[in-house]
Amino acid sequence: MSIFVDPKLGLIPSPFHARLAEQNRAHSWYDWAGYAAPSVLDSMEFEYFALRNQSSLFDISPMHKYRVTGPDAARMLNRLVTRDIRKIKTGRVGYAVWCDEEGMVIDDGTLFHLGDDDWRLCCQEPMLTWLLDAAWGFDVTVKDETHGVAGLSLQGPTSFAVLEAAGLDVAHLKPFDLIKIEPDLMISRTGFTGDLGYELWCAWDKAEALWDRIWQAGTHQGLRAIGYDALNIARIEAGFLTAGVDFQPVHATERLHRGQTPFELGLGWLVDFEKGHFNGRRALLSKQHAQRSLLLHCDVEGFKPAQGALIYNGRKREVGHITSGIWSPTAKKNVALAHVRMPDAQRASRLMAEIYTLEEGKWDTRMARLTPVQGAFFAPPRARATPPART
Repeated sequence: MSIFVDPKLGLIPSPFHARLAEQNRAHSWYDWAGYAAPSVLDSMEFEYFALRNQSSLFDISPMHKYRVTGPDAARMLNRLVTRDIRKIKTGRVGYAVWCDEEGMVIDDGTLFHLGDDDWRLCCQEPMLTWLLDAAWGFDVTVKDETHGVAGLSLQGPTSFAVLEAAGLDVAHLKPFDLIKIEPDLMISRTGFTGDLGYELWCAWDKAEALWDRIWQAGTHQGLRAIGYDALNIARIEAGFLTAGVDFQPVHATERLHRGQTPFELGLGWLVDFEKGHFNGRRALLSKQHAQRSLLLHCDVEGFKPAQGALIYNGRKREVGHITSGIWSPTAKKNVALAHVRMPDAQRASRLMAEIYTLEEGKWDTRMARLTPVQGAFFAPPRARATPPART
């Protein structure tokens, strides 16, 4: 299909661009994989609280989407990623990472098992060349669907009620289920917020009709369109990683040793050595107990966000840095994702973050204690309830 580039933006408009532009009172756009995407539409605070207390719409069409089909599709993908995808049944979605031969993470993404010998991979980084190389010798077809499939993320406690009001029966969907609910519409119970939510997928030319249908259904459910800034707070609360922020995709690094293994990112649970050979397996076998650093989820003392702060052992020796840090409005605490060198990552009682703050035109620094925690900072039971509540 042909792609129109808006000369005013210098970026490709997504299939939902006209609807988003109508609401973008902040006129705040950023470049997401060449597309014009909103960072804020009106107020980041209002958008965030709509996501956590009502429901929200976020355009995920710029995600890279690849269709892998053919008799060897499962074999090829199992050779590519670190987990055993044979455990992802038809009608299910699985999180996955894939590595280079040195065991360094190239990217992460979601695998949609659409049918027999039929898969879709959604990810942040462009992967077509890598997928074509991985497909060599297998009876598979790899197709880039990025510009043909539109995606809309509907998240928040009233998201189920919105879909119900739109005439879409998804009460039976469990987390990570997917269903082709209509000839031109697929819905998966997935998202990047850690909350109750769904992702809706349709053909590019059906996008505006889908938006209008969902928007009308959400009239009495507090539905609000949101930008990335609000979503980013939610994904940090959920403890989710962002490529290029919380880890550097190894193909995008320019300096040696900037890549990281799944074990260093806390994703060792996605590595299955029992399934047979996969890309990077040999290197990961030797590195599974030799991490150079660990990605930690941390509570941060005080209330000043620690984004970008350096981390010290006992206030003296620099041992890491914080990649994502926010004050969580819902969890009511200061939280962060942090890379800490080994073995200092195991000395939790001595970790301190040096936080810079600008107050009344004057920069100040303060040392805040870090306390590593397990799991998400916010994980509401409604995210797993089946059937979900309507409010």
